[in-house]
Amino acid sequence: MTDEVKELWPELEWIKDEDLRRKTAETWALALSESPLTVDDLNEIPFTLLVKDCRVTFMEHKRSVVHIAYMSAKTMQKFFGDNLPVDLDVVVAGAILCDVGKLLEYEKVDGKAVVSQFGRYVRHPFSGVGLAMKCGVPDAVCHIIAAHAGEGDHVKRTTEAYIVHHADFMTFLPFKNQ
Repeated sequence: MTDEVKELWPELEWIKDEDLRRKTAETWALALSESPLTVDDLNEIPFTLLVKDCRVTFMEHKRSVVHIAYMSAKTMQKFFGDNLPVDLDVVVAGAILCDVGKLLEYEKVDGKAVVSQFGRYVRHPFSGVGLAMKCGVPDAVCHIIAAHAGEGDHVKRTTEAYIVHHADFMTFLPFKNQ
């Protein structure tokens, strides 16, 4: 795990499965190596280009999604137990990775985040899955990446995918609807 990825994602330590933690970190390292964005950019650019003058950064949004998904999953485990099994490792890895494709979808031009040439053709759920598959990320996590956004409305989401999807949208829609 690179120091850059460790610094961006202290939440990786929440993933108990060492192999999944490593593959999640490797996916982020691969994305950073292929991205026109830097780590500093991720702490400056808005998390979405769909909200005019959005001041919430990419990493503020991403880490919020991970925390909300994790706490939601733990709460569901507490109250539902075996009646609705939830894999916390899959939730955390999926939440960390769901927007990793934005590192290819966005770029900075004249100091401003814009959709990249690549991003005009391939949205982040697709590029995110591609990056994750290259790193051997399990199918259950790739499903979350693929299904977290609107594209996921056309498939049957797993419980873990619903958790990440809702954590992502509850931290997006209030900004979009202002």
